[in-house]
Amino acid sequence: MATASGRHVVVIGGGPAGLMAADALAQSGAQVDLYDAMPSVGRKFLLAGKGGLNLTHSEGLDSFAARYGERRAQIEPMLTTFGPDGVRTWAEGLGVSTFVGTSGRVFPTDMKAAPLLRAWLARLRAAGVRFHMRHRWTGWSNESLGLRFESPAGEVVVDEADAIVLALGGASWSRLGSNGAWVPMLESRGVPIRPLLPSNCGFDVHAPNGWTEHFRSRFAGTPLKNVALSFESADGHRFHQQGEFVITEAGVEGSLVYAASGPIRDGIAAEGRAVIHLDLLPQRIAEFVAAEVARPRGPRSLSTHLKSRLGIDGVKAGLLHELLSKEVFADPAKLASAIKSLPLALARARPIDEAISSAGGVPFDALTDGLMLRALPGVYCAGEMLDWEAPTGGYLLTACFASGYIAGMAASQLG
Repeated sequence: MATASGRHVVVIGGGPAGLMAADALAQSGAQVDLYDAMPSVGRKFLLAGKGGLNLTHSEGLDSFAARYGERRAQIEPMLTTFGPDGVRTWAEGLGVSTFVGTSGRVFPTDMKAAPLLRAWLARLRAAGVRFHMRHRWTGWSNESLGLRFESPAGEVVVDEADAIVLALGGASWSRLGSNGAWVPMLESRGVPIRPLLPSNCGFDVHAPNGWTEHFRSRFAGTPLKNVALSFESADGHRFHQQGEFVITEAGVEGSLVYAASGPIRDGIAAEGRAVIHLDLLPQRIAEFVAAEVARPRGPRSLSTHLKSRLGIDGVKAGLLHELLSKEVFADPAKLASAIKSLPLALARARPIDEAISSAGGVPFDALTDGLMLRALPGVYCAGEMLDWEAPTGGYLLTACFASGYIAGMAASQLG
């Protein structure tokens, strides 16, 4: 296969996957035109870096690949080509050094996304990549690879591309450009699509009216720190992880909930609800908690007793009162058991537009190893359009980079 020197490739989508595809194509000698519906590229990338850009993670490749769950077999080969080390090398090549944080996450030294994006765009422009902003893909112009775009100047038709890379994102954060509008356009050409679902998302509690007004008014927005979350699905898969999350107006959200969101979401789909269990004192063994709860408290109130003996107060104490009956509070053994395994029923995932990412999309069996659509030779897909999901912590971004690189390199190998 010859490289694509002098050939024309269209990339649709200016997020991390699309930009990486354009980078790989340009370095291979292709003429690249990148189209995006938004006024500027990398909007979700910049938002992700608002509190510090988490590029990737420093853990070993075996543990890293395991983060992709049921899609490990499809994602891992991409990571061996362009994985966590590749991401760091790529950033260094743009003049942006990186460091490993205490959690193992990898960040740019200045923690910012904007300087890295500016350097990346400068390199792409220097390599001849042409950017077409405010061009929204609206469908096909012919039975081959013809494309239609809506632009401020009216409809634009592009029908001379030798290959197309689609990197249009999933369906979360539609205001930044990812709205899933591409689904019917691919389905019309015979591409199977799995339903787009919220991932790394919050959940509403399972109750007639959600939290009580008393609990909501006191604790909505409050983080629940140093807890462990457990969930066992109907098929026996068990999730257990320590961390923190946040009480919301309607339920729960935050890093620990996001990490379990896939199994919880699927559990709700299968059973109508999902019951997670919270260990409010994961640093204490059950026997210690039971002994402290049962210890005579004299004239002190139970709330004072739990605070002084176990440090349970604030939102943790509020959650116990919200979820447990008076009978459980009156039984030291049952109360101690609940502190170590407090059941919380969840009714539904929050809307997909609120989610950090989405699951579902183009299944891997509809793609070649180079991420070309079997139903549409010459059309490649990358990023969150593909049917995979991963937790936050650099895993989402790394797989977007990797799939964009793979698709770009494959699209450059034109016979």
